[in-house]
Amino acid sequence: MTSALILGMSGLALTAEERAFFQEVQPWGFILFARNCADKAQVLKLTDSLRAITGRADTPILIDQEGGRVARLKAPVWRHPPPAAVFAELYERDVETAMEAAFLNSRLIATELTEIGVNVSCSPCLDLLHDDGHGIIGDRALGRETNQIAELGRAVAEGLLDGAVLPVIKHIPGHGRAKSDSHLELPVLDTEHDELSRTDFVPFRSLNDMPMAMTAHVVYQAIDPERCATLSSRLVHHVIRGEIGFDGLLMSDDVGMHALSGGFDERTHRSLVAGCDVALHCSGKLDEMQECAKGSRALEGEAARRAAAALDRITPPSDFDAVRGAERLTHLLSGGTAIA
Repeated sequence: MTSALILGMSGLALTAEERAFFQEVQPWGFILFARNCADKAQVLKLTDSLRAITGRADTPILIDQEGGRVARLKAPVWRHPPPAAVFAELYERDVETAMEAAFLNSRLIATELTEIGVNVSCSPCLDLLHDDGHGIIGDRALGRETNQIAELGRAVAEGLLDGAVLPVIKHIPGHGRAKSDSHLELPVLDTEHDELSRTDFVPFRSLNDMPMAMTAHVVYQAIDPERCATLSSRLVHHVIRGEIGFDGLLMSDDVGMHALSGGFDERTHRSLVAGCDVALHCSGKLDEMQECAKGSRALEGEAARRAAAALDRITPPSDFDAVRGAERLTHLLSGGTAIA
């Protein structure tokens, strides 16, 4: 039985306790952080060991490799991708160049990920950049204008898909207006529903055909004043599934973040009851993961259908010369044009 969970691990290799726990719980997927990544051979051995536990060759293994300050694979072993703001600034000068650069950067990331057995990238970030928003989004945003974010976001997503990596659009339905960091506390927005629909929701609506999305731990008072999106059936069913029209796999943001309260079993249970297909836990702390497992359930029904449909979007990568791609990206980012 596969559990509706995505879980982290503590270090560079599985401990005996983690191995036994994962064998018993059978999470749908796993997520890697910098603490799990020393070099290519080590990460590939780790991802192979995770898939040996599940017995599923397509087991989703995720990582946050947006670029800039959110990049779990570190130099000098790995290329350090630029932050999203670089492509946003380029877009304002030359749309075609920005689109090509965003695609190429993403395609390079896909190559780097598949080399180590990772098949899901938690990007693109489709949150609007708002001047009064908290810096937790900041240079992770692809811009301030909805169509720009949608276009660049699609370029990022298509670059990943072209390289056999699933994108995760986040943080649905929008974290950009939040004035606090949901890692530390629960942001509350008082923006009217109509305004949110006209602005923050637009990029997600434009990319509602993507295979996966991650929720925002944000309260939208005009829609549900009591629960953040992750825990709100009203937000999930009426906004994310309904108004935005997203029918892919919906994963929670990390249930370990301080925006949520209560035990880890309760956080996990509430996110799944609200309509998330799977719950994400990131810290790799075994005692917390054991609590999450108590609050989880089997991945079945519509959630299982969406999970299978997401994995079906992984197709063999196109032919791609990574060396030439990196050279071309450098050219574009240094002032070159999209027409060579």
